[in-house]
Formats: sequence, C-alpha cells, structure tokens
Amino acid sequence: MLIKQLSVFTENKPGGLAPIIETLGKSNIDISALSLADTSEYGILRLIVNNSELAVTVLKEIGVVVKVTDVLAVAMDDTPGGLSKILEIFVHKNINVDYMYAFVGSVNNKALMVVKVSEPEAAAKALADAGISTAEAKDIYRI
Repeated sequence: MLIKQLSVFTENKPGGLAPIIETLGKSNIDISALSLADTSEYGILRLIVNNSELAVTVLKEIGVVVKVTDVLAVAMDDTPGGLSKILEIFVHKNINVDYMYAFVGSVNNKALMVVKVSEPEAAAKALADAGISTAEAKDIYRI
C-alpha cells in the first residue's frame, strides 16, 4: 500500500525546523516518521503524518514549501539480512531505490522501512508477489 509522505524544504540555519514542528503540533498533527537531509543552505525534512492534507495546508499558511510523494512502508523481518531480501526483489524487477529511512515501531513483529522507489505501484506488486507486506495506512498514520 502506498502512503503519503511530505517533503518540506527549509533553510539550514539555527531554528529553521522549530516553526515547522511547532505548527504541526499546534494543529494536532502527529509525526510517525521523519528524516532530515541537508545541504549547506537548505534541508529536506521528510515526514509521515496522520493528516497529510491538513499538514500541507497549515505549513503553506506559514510560507513553507511542501511536496507530497507516494512512498512504501515495507514490513520486513527484523533480522540480519531482512533489508537485503527487499532490495533483491527491487533489483530483480529493475526498480530503483531513490532513498529510504527507518520507521519507529513495527507491524506484526516486522520492522518498518519507508522506501521511495522509481515505480511505487510495481514495487508494491513485486513485494506482494514475494509474500512481503507493506504497512496499511491505519498502521502508519495512527488513525
């Protein structure tokens, strides 16, 4: 199943994240996963939240640039080699991994990894065909 991820662009300076996180909190938006990558001048904050539509609205109201992207939350064995199994499936189907980051928590005793791939629908099908599940929205967004 595909889930919505927000990519928030912010200046790389002291206090740059504070208004973003504060705005989400004041709007009762729960953050389930996040990743922060930076360059010398800007950062990209990637978030999985419980209400992406509201998050986009309130962040745009404070002048923040936000992009919504479909990603997968892959449920994998929490053992050595668990991630390798997932990546082998993508290699076999010629699906590129653009980036990934860990998700705090688990579903059915499986570790979760957020993965942005070149072909999300094909990746979800390839995983399902291999008996590997992706997390459902209710498990990710904490609905």
